Amino acid sequence: MAEIGAVIDEARAGRFAPVYVLTGTERFLIERAVSLLKRASLGDGPPGFNDDLFHGASGLSGQKVVGAARTLPMMAQARFVLVRDVDKMSPSEQEPLAAYLADPSESTCLVLLATKLHGASRLAKAAKKAKALVDAKPLKGGGVRRFAVEEAKRRGHALAGRAADALVEAVGEDLAAVDDALERLSLYVGDGARIDTDAVEACVSRIAADSIWALVDAVSVRDTRTALAATGSLLANREPPLRILGMVARQLRIVARMRDALRSGLRGKDAALEAGAPPFKARELTESAKRFGARDLAGAFSVLAEADLALKGSKRPPDRVLEEAVLALCVGERRVRERIPRHQRTYR
Repeated sequence: MAEIGAVIDEARAGRFAPVYVLTGTERFLIERAVSLLKRASLGDGPPGFNDDLFHGASGLSGQKVVGAARTLPMMAQARFVLVRDVDKMSPSEQEPLAAYLADPSESTCLVLLATKLHGASRLAKAAKKAKALVDAKPLKGGGVRRFAVEEAKRRGHALAGRAADALVEAVGEDLAAVDDALERLSLYVGDGARIDTDAVEACVSRIAADSIWALVDAVSVRDTRTALAATGSLLANREPPLRILGMVARQLRIVARMRDALRSGLRGKDAALEAGAPPFKARELTESAKRFGARDLAGAFSVLAEADLALKGSKRPPDRVLEEAVLALCVGERRVRERIPRHQRTYR
């Protein structure tokens, strides 16, 4: 199975295969691959003459897609045919596509997109046999940092290790957000200049990481007063409650991965890297992992999930929902139910 990064590199160099089946949930890399493959296959040909877009659905005809793929290009080196959500097509309509993969047109680049293909389907088997299957799994931890370093290099900048850590900590593991931040950093530091931590601090809008860790640490020792104070500080700095909740969830996921890494025998920076955190966070992560048991983490994630739903769908003030969630993290959901009248609380 090919790697999405290899497909992107090939397309960037102007090379492409007759067919690709891109699966997975890393939408940023998939869309980048699609864009570059389209550019590579169409070249300088007239726009609109040699490209077709289909949206997969139970009623989409596989023969119609194959017909477009078999059409010769007009004033261009190749045609580009894209089928989105091919996994939503009926199995019978996927059959012509599976047959096409065994004998594709060399003058067409056919790209099929799917979140997931059933391994037993004829299309999945044909894609594997044709070596056209590409899985785009979400990047995590070190993979996101490597992505940031490579993208900075592509823009002509060296990205220092600590700066890469600070960037990922600031914007999270969303590759689109990382890419957008790097574009702004590139303009900020100027052509060819090194991107350091000062540039990240000055240019990238970031949540107060220290306050987030203060909040997580306070939750771990059930210090309600400190946790609510940290929450108030973040809200006073006009951080959106949903973003604060998301960062708390992200930090707790790191703590959970750190706990697993320590249990597997890893220590120090190796454990931190395995958890998807910068090496300099190893000591405080180790302490947090000791404080949170499996039941503590399971309960915390349950509270965070309910608060996330409330923030997205409730008419209650977001600040109140967040503070109630923090209280539940510290003292337990049952005690929150006892303290807050039913008609006022998030947790039912």
